[in-house]
Amino acid sequence: MIQEQLHSLILPDSNGNFGQHGGRIGHPALAQALAELEAGFHSIIRDADFIGEMKRLQATYVGRPSPIYHARTLSKRGAQIFLKREDLNHTGAHKINHCIGEVLLAKKLGKKKVIAETGAGQHGVALATAAALLGLECEIHMGVVDIAKEHPNVSRMKILGAKLVPVSAGAGTLKEAVDSAFAAYLEQIDSSMFAIGSVVGPAPYPEMVAYFQSIVGHEAREQFQREQGGLPDEVIACVGGGSNAIGLFNAFMDDQSVALVGVEPAGEGLDKPGRHAATITKGKFGNIQGFNCYYLQNEDGTPAAVHSIASGLDYPGVGPQHCHLKDIGRGRYETATDTECLSAFLALSREEGIIPALESAHAVAYALRRAAELDSSKRLLVNLSGRGDKDIDFVLGKLNFA
Repeated sequence: MIQEQLHSLILPDSNGNFGQHGGRIGHPALAQALAELEAGFHSIIRDADFIGEMKRLQATYVGRPSPIYHARTLSKRGAQIFLKREDLNHTGAHKINHCIGEVLLAKKLGKKKVIAETGAGQHGVALATAAALLGLECEIHMGVVDIAKEHPNVSRMKILGAKLVPVSAGAGTLKEAVDSAFAAYLEQIDSSMFAIGSVVGPAPYPEMVAYFQSIVGHEAREQFQREQGGLPDEVIACVGGGSNAIGLFNAFMDDQSVALVGVEPAGEGLDKPGRHAATITKGKFGNIQGFNCYYLQNEDGTPAAVHSIASGLDYPGVGPQHCHLKDIGRGRYETATDTECLSAFLALSREEGIIPALESAHAVAYALRRAAELDSSKRLLVNLSGRGDKDIDFVLGKLNFA
């Protein structure tokens, strides 16, 4: 599996670039720390003891492999819809996949603490979980807007022993949480490791998180072939930073018959600047938080305000692998609005008995739309990246349920 994972990954060049995207950070102290991190990462993923421990935890703690489920009721719309059930992982999302790897790596490097940002709280919960399991301190930075929206996950992080740092600067959402976490990391750089929550940021984070998430695609490809006798026609995932999507896409990269479809948040409409977060669809090339990518910009090149009903998707940038996939024509990036997201959330809940995360509901929304365009012989595989426990109170209020 280790050699297969390395072979199938989209790998950066020696400067940490994927085409024109990605790159290394220029800040001297951070550059030195990230060089240490990169060397450690490349060492441990070839170490049999590390791989063995990670596989043991994936199987006995996370609960892998996660199953593929045929959503037969949703499939009555046209094409057959299948779900890769990452929502069934321990902690309720795909985030635990890279958090286990990151905390194991931090221990190998002799660090005492992991520091991170979180938007929807799933990365924060997963990192706090892994830190509790492996005996490290954990500090999570989270925007005040997201703290209010994602109260269940805030409670989980506190119960798990993490130090929660509210971030009120700017919009008080994910971008500001990243800024705050990086600043805290600089003050504790010798004793801590920054454990980023997606395939964003400077090298080696995009490569590292993609590696730990690639288990999703490798499982899915093998399962789908065994259970369905072939490959899906499209693999689909929501895209904010892009970790769950690149985790799914990697294993299908060489299968030209399989379309790779990322679904971005169109929020309240693509024609409303500041009220969506469709980064690849509407963004421009530039540098944000230490790496090059497409991001939503103001006229002066600063990051623009963004919005999504899903806290985990409201980031103005996106992972460099996704930007590269767009550039070379291998990835297709669609959008779903807040309204479509809520409709898909209810459809999956009421027709299949599965309550999805609002992030994942964007991918479901596209799949429902796409299924109606295709006949029943076509097969769509959706990465259901997380469950919706964290979103229930927010959705109830949004829809004014009695």
